[in-house]
Amino acid sequence: MGQVSKSYITEEEWQTRCDLATAYNLASLFQWTDLIYTHISARIPGQENRFLINPFGLHFHEVTPENLVKINLEGEILSKSDYGINPAGLVIHSAIHSARPDVGAIVHLHTINGMAVSALQDGLLPISQAACHFYGKIAYHDYEGIAVHKDEKQRLIKDLGSKNVMILRNHGFLTAGSNVAEAFTKMYTLEKAAQVQITSLSMGLPIVIPSEAICEKVVEDTGKRGIKNAEIEWQALKRLIPSKQESISLQAKLKPASLTHLTKKPSLMQSQKVDQNQRRTANDRPL
Repeated sequence: MGQVSKSYITEEEWQTRCDLATAYNLASLFQWTDLIYTHISARIPGQENRFLINPFGLHFHEVTPENLVKINLEGEILSKSDYGINPAGLVIHSAIHSARPDVGAIVHLHTINGMAVSALQDGLLPISQAACHFYGKIAYHDYEGIAVHKDEKQRLIKDLGSKNVMILRNHGFLTAGSNVAEAFTKMYTLEKAAQVQITSLSMGLPIVIPSEAICEKVVEDTGKRGIKNAEIEWQALKRLIPSKQESISLQAKLKPASLTHLTKKPSLMQSQKVDQNQRRTANDRPL
């Protein structure tokens, strides 16, 4: 598989690759995948109009820092890869990255919860604390079919505006942030809010919706009091896959010029399984 050499990338790009690969592996762990579809992207710091996205054809658990594909806003592949990119991913992600320089990362998923809520006329209801975090902060984009047509870009940009959360009707969820940590933790909370809504409505009993004043208070308190901290959440999430993550963190501290040539490495979750098997073998040895 074509992979980039660490000696030819900056420290900033390598760290972004590590964070983005972690996001893909966490999405796989949480069962947010849709076979080889959907996508998470990250802008490369210091490289204008360049961002990273998954190789089209790999499952999320197979994504590594090395095999992420670097592309420009036109979809030209700028790194060595045996894979192409998903055309729908290019339309959605390039549209937002081009119009929103403040956005460093984007998560777009087709989870069952997300698709179910996206099909509701009222979208996400503020019936849980998780949902109230997004009160007044959600953009909506009407379904236009598979997002492979360039003319949809302008409508996506217009509908998103300055918000960082979008429900693509009849399609799924999208979150954006200044970095991978922000975009991913937003999606985690949004996904939980959707699951609570679906579970509550399935009971067939009357639901309680907090007043507008209370919902606005939740948003205000969350911002002012630092109740939600994306970076702290992200560090905790990364510890869910510690074996490979420790290696990634160490490599991220090295200067690119000092890094050796690349060899094919297992995915984060594959490494974790190897470690578990090694521990199991050790425990089975006779005393």
